[in-house]
Amino acid sequence: MTSRLLKKKRKKCKRPKCLQNSIEIDRPLQRSEMSASNDNGARLTQFKNKGKDVNELRRRRAEVNVELRKAKKDDQILKKRNVLLDEPTSPLQEKDPNAQHWSLEEIVRGVNSQNLDVQLQAAQAARRLISRETHPPIDSIIAANLIPRFVSFLALFEFPPIQFEAAWALTNIASGTSAQTSAVVEGGAIPAFISLVASLHPHISDQAIWALGNIAGDGPNFRDLVIKHGGLNSLLALLAVPDLNMFPSCYLHNITWTLSNLCRNKNPAPPLMAVQQLLPALVRLLQHNDREILADICWAVSYLTDGSNERIEVVVQAGLVPHLVQLLACGELSIVTPVLRSLGNIVTGTDEQTQCVLNAGALAMFPSLLRHHKPNIQKDAAWTVSNITAGKNTQIQEVVNAGLMPILVDILHQGDYKTQKEAVWAVTNYTSGGTVEQVAFLIQCEVLAPLLNLLKAKDSKIILVILDAICNILQRADKTGEIDKLCIMIEELDGLEKIEALQSHDNKAVYKSSLNIIDRFFSEENKGDESVVPEATAENFTFQLPKDQSSFQF
Repeated sequence: MTSRLLKKKRKKCKRPKCLQNSIEIDRPLQRSEMSASNDNGARLTQFKNKGKDVNELRRRRAEVNVELRKAKKDDQILKKRNVLLDEPTSPLQEKDPNAQHWSLEEIVRGVNSQNLDVQLQAAQAARRLISRETHPPIDSIIAANLIPRFVSFLALFEFPPIQFEAAWALTNIASGTSAQTSAVVEGGAIPAFISLVASLHPHISDQAIWALGNIAGDGPNFRDLVIKHGGLNSLLALLAVPDLNMFPSCYLHNITWTLSNLCRNKNPAPPLMAVQQLLPALVRLLQHNDREILADICWAVSYLTDGSNERIEVVVQAGLVPHLVQLLACGELSIVTPVLRSLGNIVTGTDEQTQCVLNAGALAMFPSLLRHHKPNIQKDAAWTVSNITAGKNTQIQEVVNAGLMPILVDILHQGDYKTQKEAVWAVTNYTSGGTVEQVAFLIQCEVLAPLLNLLKAKDSKIILVILDAICNILQRADKTGEIDKLCIMIEELDGLEKIEALQSHDNKAVYKSSLNIIDRFFSEENKGDESVVPEATAENFTFQLPKDQSSFQF
């Protein structure tokens, strides 16, 4: 099967796939409860699909908009969290806000005492100390070698209060830097926390789940360690109940947030077997009515689809796509953002995977998404469309039928520049894989003027993509005998002047691509038959041609 021009396997992280350069931007990873707290230019000088491999054609956004994965705190959930003193879900509220604060030395002596009550008071004092919102002395606690003692307290099932205090303290230490999280892991906390997930005391189970979420959120190594020790199994066991509403909302929030952290991070991605194991639970949770739970699960799906086609297929086969498309219409930004990212990742896959999204009716929502008041939603929507137009011409026709091309042209005219770049990719992919009739329709949508105007952009890469689109359109016109008319249209739009100006561009690939277009389509020696008399309007290309030639109408 012939490869298609730019199926930018750009995903949202792969956003570039643009985004990627190992910058984890999707949403900040660890939450603190304080806040709830190769230059491919040479490719573009060639014709259509010549010399392009599948990775070139389907870029998963590894070079497009890095900031797309940088989620703002008010839009997305953090990856690590710590618990503040006034945490409302805590069963051990401070009864005396003026309670005496222990010094670190006193805490060390108390923790190492042989008296269980003194140990409890010391653990509570330590927890109180590192639960401060500003500058908690976590490194001092670590240097005092208190982590091993706190971990040992987690095993005191006969004394739940000290289990909770130790778990709270360790949770906040794990919410810090990677080095601080490492100290908790090296202290043996992972298996100890996993054993507490099934605690008969809900507040202790909740705190253990929270801690595991912070550890898993630190990166792929600790994520896989949590999975290896059985953390995923323990969480799924909790969810194996007839009615999820039996859980307090905050408890279920913690479970779903921790599950999402077990899905995130790449290089490597989560073990495929673990992904297959948790997908049924994600499908079930996608049917919940809690916005925070839905947002976390949709982010989890966006992480799982940010990978190979094999991994995308696992998600598609689990039946999540219809649920995602349904949520795309919910209007909640915190949900729409990860849903759009997930669907955008899926359409970077095979034509069949893309068709699954189309069959679910996703395109019906795209007119509003492309006009969304949030620029990042517009950008992700245009990115998603660019990967659909990189598919089969039948899929391009679905984009046409959904009324999206005029909207994309409007974006090229006056949209946010980052969204305009995605629209350029969508148009270029369209001109590469679309039929003659589809390309003719695009001309009728008056795409040439804004496309040519964007040749003034400072971004060499996007100029190359635009030149590729112009070359594609000119080649179609050349094959159908419409070249003279199209050339006149381009000249009347000052397009030839803009293309000629690029011959002095600093970028060698831009120079070569512009020179190629001029030599092939605008030089005197390549002019067509003088008997052709064009009438140059976008609405109606009707040529007076010799009788042995067919007429091509736009």
